[in-house]
Amino acid sequence: MYDIDLFETSAETVAALHAEGRKVICYVNAGGWENWRPDAALFPDGVIGVDLDDWEGEKWLDIRRIDLLGPIMEARMDLCKLNGFDGIEPDNVDGFLNNTGFPLNYGDQLSYNIWLAEAAHERGLSIGLKNDMDQIADLLPYFDWALNEECFEYEECETLLPFIEVGKAVFNVEYSLDTKLFCDKATALGFSSIRKNLDLDAWREPCD
Repeated sequence: MYDIDLFETSAETVAALHAEGRKVICYVNAGGWENWRPDAALFPDGVIGVDLDDWEGEKWLDIRRIDLLGPIMEARMDLCKLNGFDGIEPDNVDGFLNNTGFPLNYGDQLSYNIWLAEAAHERGLSIGLKNDMDQIADLLPYFDWALNEECFEYEECETLLPFIEVGKAVFNVEYSLDTKLFCDKATALGFSSIRKNLDLDAWREPCD
């Protein structure tokens, strides 16, 4: 499975990966505004919050305003579908746990994430739950797989086991740990794990 950016990936690249037998997942920032995206100007000022820590040019979104964000996200999903992607990875879907500049709560996040899942499924696309481990119990019926960052680093991987228990895949990436420190554990849990650089360049070191 390749998880690659919507706006930086052509339909030809997706088709080439399919020809190699790969599944191709469409990365979409669903909870953050990025000033370099071609649709950045479509976001009303009122839904753009404070900066994401350590990510220049990126700000949190007011995910309570599905009426305003919905059409933008649906257009992105339509482009994912048009370019032949198999599924969607919506990023930053745990704003309620962060300082976003908005008083987001658990219910706000739950409503938005369920909306994202249903919108993806309406287009025949699978959708993965990116992090947001606090809401797994409520979101498990809506999401097809999980993508986690650094659960071995923070010793919280067991939280993802509900996905495995119902036959849904868990993909995990570690940035700091040597593969010797997590691959055996990942295999035992039934995860598909990999090590990558934090800047997400082409380098990768998968677990065998």
